[in-house]
Amino acid sequence: MESKKQRAKLGWCWWLFVSVFAVLVVTAAFLTLWKDFHFFRSRNSRAHGTVDKYVDALNIAMQFFEIQKSGKLEKNGIEWRGDSGLYDGKEEDLDLSKGMYDAGDSMKFGFPMAFTATVLSWGILEYEDHMKKVRQLDHARDSLKWITDYLINAHPSENVLYIQVGDPGVDHACWERPEVMTERRPLTQVNESYPGTDIAAETAAAMASASLVFKKADSSYSKLLLKHAQQLFTFADEYRGSYSKSVPQVQQFYNSSKYEDELLWAASWLYHATEDPMYLNYVTVRNGKTFGNWGNPSWFSWDNKLAATQVLLSRISFFGPEEIPGEEKIGLQMYSKTAEYVMCSILPDSPTKTTKMTDGGMLWVDEWNSLQYSIATAFLVVIYSDYMLTSKTPTLYCSGKLYNATDLRNFSISQAEYLLGNNPMSMSYLIGYGNNNPQYIHHRGSSIPVNATTGCTDGFKWLNSTDPNPNVAVGAMVGGPFFNETYIDSRNNSMQGEPTTYNSALLVGLLSGLVTTSSVVKSLK
Repeated sequence: MESKKQRAKLGWCWWLFVSVFAVLVVTAAFLTLWKDFHFFRSRNSRAHGTVDKYVDALNIAMQFFEIQKSGKLEKNGIEWRGDSGLYDGKEEDLDLSKGMYDAGDSMKFGFPMAFTATVLSWGILEYEDHMKKVRQLDHARDSLKWITDYLINAHPSENVLYIQVGDPGVDHACWERPEVMTERRPLTQVNESYPGTDIAAETAAAMASASLVFKKADSSYSKLLLKHAQQLFTFADEYRGSYSKSVPQVQQFYNSSKYEDELLWAASWLYHATEDPMYLNYVTVRNGKTFGNWGNPSWFSWDNKLAATQVLLSRISFFGPEEIPGEEKIGLQMYSKTAEYVMCSILPDSPTKTTKMTDGGMLWVDEWNSLQYSIATAFLVVIYSDYMLTSKTPTLYCSGKLYNATDLRNFSISQAEYLLGNNPMSMSYLIGYGNNNPQYIHHRGSSIPVNATTGCTDGFKWLNSTDPNPNVAVGAMVGGPFFNETYIDSRNNSMQGEPTTYNSALLVGLLSGLVTTSSVVKSLK
């Protein structure tokens, strides 16, 4: 009898031991998982599903638009910037005080400014939810509207567009803060006698895309933008000619190589904004074969919009509408096929890869503003990868090899990582991000102390100063390294060290696509 009690007691103790041990194991495992989860979240995500480094970089990149603003600054948090260009346009009874200076000078060049607006609009339209999630949507819209307000005023009648404020020869002969400039700022226009198809069409693209951005937030403003876009497109198409030929003095700065790509780009945006089949017919049946360069990949930049047009039109093939006439459908298929060629030409191990890469992994096209091509391409690639993801397109076929959306996204990540410091110089080319940035960027306002008294020419002592820029241009993306991955940090090195608004717009679009992994909207309307 005693032995049975002892065995029962021993059995009960054993059961208790096993139970306690199991609880301890589960508890330890839970604590380990919780610790790992908390560590991962604290390092990689601020909000659910977002990547900290890209959230931070996006917040920083957005600030450069504040630095570049002209006009009466309302809520500008940049301590070393103030009101400037308040009388721009007055000689023609226009208010052209707003807008943005394109780079490190005080010029308002309409071609790159309109391109900045188009790209910024595209980024907002594709990644509105991403921007909203990380609290950058309002900032992006405000920056866009600062440009489109200017563009509206620069288009006072149907066939007149003011394309430039300031004389680049006079402006570049000075080194001064825009707040203190006193030089005359003449206006330049294109019209029926001196056409500018490229710049009028780019401005039409800017306004059409922006009309979609503001369609729900401000319908009356959206309609106004669309009206200007349609008028400008008609003007661009009916009075054909390059603005670089009509206004030869711009050739030294933003020379347009051709205008056919801008016509397709503008018509594509107008189709998305209106769903008018006339614009779809324009880019496919009427002009696709002649202007579209089907089957031939190209590089996206402020001067060439063909690759971007091909990706934008491939959106229709991915998401519809399905009721598209036969001829237009064939044209869209050619654009989509060319967009595939663009992707296949970029992927590092693709059989049809045509891109050149630096040893450190940056896509290489040209030494002047080299990062523009890397970031512009990465922006297109991340958009295309999200088209695949949203449409549940499993693979991209590249001459016998298959790639998925993740492969494309990884390429875009590699270019963003290079820019942010994962490169042979361990340098972040985004000012304000990381611990190793260029210190002598080519930028007047950044280089001259706020309390300095300078005129036109005596400010050159600050250009030639050996001291780092006193005002940090947070958010500026410089031009980038040479092919051998060296960077000469000199204020006189505008080739590598001058930031631009269009670089920033491209970067904002890319980072907005990378801050979180999710699908894009199926309709831009």
